[in-house]
Amino acid sequence: MTVLTGFLGSGKTTLLKRFLETPEGHGTAVVVNEFGDVGIDDALLRASADQTKLLGNGCLCCNTRSDLQNTLRQLVVERERGQVPDFRRVVIETSGLADPSPILQTFATDRALGDLFHVETVVTCADAVTGHDTLDWSAEARKQAILADLLVVTKTDLADDAKSAALGEALRALNPRAAIERAVAGDLDPAWLAGAATPMQDRTPFIAEAAHSDGIGSFVMTWDKPLAWDAFARTMDTLIALRGSDLLRAKGILDIDGARGPVLVQFVQHLAHPPVELDQWPDETRASRLVLITRHIAQDTVRDLFAAIAALARRF
Repeated sequence: MTVLTGFLGSGKTTLLKRFLETPEGHGTAVVVNEFGDVGIDDALLRASADQTKLLGNGCLCCNTRSDLQNTLRQLVVERERGQVPDFRRVVIETSGLADPSPILQTFATDRALGDLFHVETVVTCADAVTGHDTLDWSAEARKQAILADLLVVTKTDLADDAKSAALGEALRALNPRAAIERAVAGDLDPAWLAGAATPMQDRTPFIAEAAHSDGIGSFVMTWDKPLAWDAFARTMDTLIALRGSDLLRAKGILDIDGARGPVLVQFVQHLAHPPVELDQWPDETRASRLVLITRHIAQDTVRDLFAAIAALARRF
């Protein structure tokens, strides 16, 4: 078992997708936990993993811990019946808001599950652009760093050396025993995620659970008709300019007018990732959907902003 964690927008899914494409990643089942009503990450990973299970609308430190136990048991039963391909490893990608310690507790308190699975490594991602600031205000991000066997600093190509160094120092202060590696665009030695490079170490998982920061919520925007890219981009630019620090994460798959395939978009606070046009839709859903995780931003306000800018951009 590998537990992959890290705060919102830290690059977990990119790292995992690259791992699944390597020989070391073959024979891997993936359990994805997303904070929101619509899963985006599991759709992106589904074609790469031997089996993908989604635990949605929550985080593993709250209401889905029993779902995790049931899901893992179901995976074993389905493997024994030949209903899913054989797998030798499970990667749990946690929600960006999850406290990973209850996952470790699960295998210590559930004897039957502990006989079937063992946690080889806990990998925590932290992005060089916003990671240092996030550690200052987020108890969840600090907890994720403290419990890691490996700390992966991501997006170093988007941050200057001073920011990357400051994040490394902050992570080292929180967790002096973990290895620290850098990954650009998910490029990391697959041995780290396979557990070969991170031997099991003593951990203290029973740390008091951190309460979620007040005002954090998730909602999804959907559109049945193709979107005009200019209006969409201008709306997100406005949202970032006015409330970027409270836009913790936005990630979506969009049907853009004139594009050959679906367009993957990601935003983390003030940072907008370049859009990526995919070759094909990752699942049967063809409608655009954008999942937003925000702090003190009302869903109706964002919907009204999209509607207003779309109306202004419309040409008669």
